[in-house]
Amino acid sequence: MAWSFGRRRPTTYLLGEAVDPYPAQVPEGRRGRVQRITEIGEPVLHTPARKVEELSTPELARLVEDLFTTMEVAQGVGLAAPQIGVDLRVFVYDLTDERGDRHVGHVVNPELEIDTSADLITEEEGCLSVPGAYVPLARRGAASVRGVDQHGGPVQLEAVGFLARCFVHEAQHLDGTLYWDHLSAADQQDALRQRDEERAEVLASRREIAIELGKRPAEYPDRPAGGR
Repeated sequence: MAWSFGRRRPTTYLLGEAVDPYPAQVPEGRRGRVQRITEIGEPVLHTPARKVEELSTPELARLVEDLFTTMEVAQGVGLAAPQIGVDLRVFVYDLTDERGDRHVGHVVNPELEIDTSADLITEEEGCLSVPGAYVPLARRGAASVRGVDQHGGPVQLEAVGFLARCFVHEAQHLDGTLYWDHLSAADQQDALRQRDEERAEVLASRREIAIELGKRPAEYPDRPAGGR
C-alpha cells in the first residue's frame, strides 16, 4: 500500500454543484448538431444578443445541445449563442481548472460581475471565432455570473483563474464584445495573421472530430465569412 498525503481527487461541478460520476461527454453534446461557428466580422458577433423570454422550450433545449456539440467538435472550453448565429443570451462551458477540477454548465440571461479588486492576470487567450489565433490578454482573476438554466432554475457561479476568464469571455460575447476588442492594434494584426495561417488546419480538425463523433460536419466558406 502507498500513502499519498496531501492529494485530492479532482471534482466535477455541474452548474457549481459537485457531481460524481459525470460522463466524459456532456449528455447534451451527444444529442446536439454541429453548427458553423461564426467568425469575426459577422454582424451577429458584434451586436448585443437578445434576452431569452421563453424558458423550458424545445427550441432552447436544442440550442443548448447544439452549443455543447459544436464546442466539443471545436475543442473549445466555452461557446456563446451568437457564435453559432443565434442572437440570444446563452452560453455553455466545459473546462478543467488549475486544480484539475472540471466545470460544466450553461447559463441563460447571464449577468456578469467582474471583481475589479482581483489581480490582473495575463494569459494567452483565443476565440473559436478567430480560429487558430492566441494572444496574451490581461483579465481580472475573479468574476461571478448570475442567471438561470434553461428551465428557469437560478444559477449563481463564482469563479477564479481560468474559469473566471472563461465566464468573462463568454458573457462579453453576449454584449457583442470579443476578446479582439481588448487587444492593441498590433495584437489584432497578429491575431489575424495567425488566423490566416492556421484557419484551414483548424477547420479540417473540426471536420475530422465531427465525423469521429458520428456527427454531420459544419460547412465553412474558403475565406472567413466576416470578411476580415
